[in-house]
Amino acid sequence: MTSMQAGLRERKKAKTRAAIQRHALRLFQEQGYAATTVDQIAAAAEVSQSTFFRYFPTKEDVVLLDDYDPRMLQALQEQPPDVPPVRAIRGAIRRVFEAIDAADWEREQQRQRLIQTVPELQARAMQQYVKTIELLAVALTEREGLPIDDFNARVLAGAVIGASIGATMHAVGGEYELSDMDLVDQALGLLEDGLPLGGS
Repeated sequence: MTSMQAGLRERKKAKTRAAIQRHALRLFQEQGYAATTVDQIAAAAEVSQSTFFRYFPTKEDVVLLDDYDPRMLQALQEQPPDVPPVRAIRGAIRRVFEAIDAADWEREQQRQRLIQTVPELQARAMQQYVKTIELLAVALTEREGLPIDDFNARVLAGAVIGASIGATMHAVGGEYELSDMDLVDQALGLLEDGLPLGGS
């Protein structure tokens, strides 16, 4: 298979994945999460049930899976090597979220509303945070030339994810706005400054 054929295949897969998720989110909004079946989602997306499960192992995954982590890690790798770790993470986050268009942001809001209001999705989301911490820790060790199991890198990764969650906890029912990314940046700025208390 040539690189062009491989690229076309990957774009087709990405398009199918996005279509399945788009129809799933629409059905969840119209019918409710619990009342919507995998068969209904597959039918709406005009794919077979087996195709659905090739892209999303469970119904929960059609909400929870996204491509933000790899995009964020790629953007982190592209930050200048002399930039301190937290500042580099802030730059990576800004780059990713500045590239989100209106349609993608609407889907992200739908996803977050579901995650905040469906108990089983909340539980799985916590598991995902753990995986994100692990991915970020590895990326930091690679960036800084540290052993892959470096304790400080893992703690810093956990602090970054915790600060991001803390910054957006006010978003009731997943009603995030793009301005919430400014709060994430502000939270990471506090982390970069050593977490001084008493600020406004």
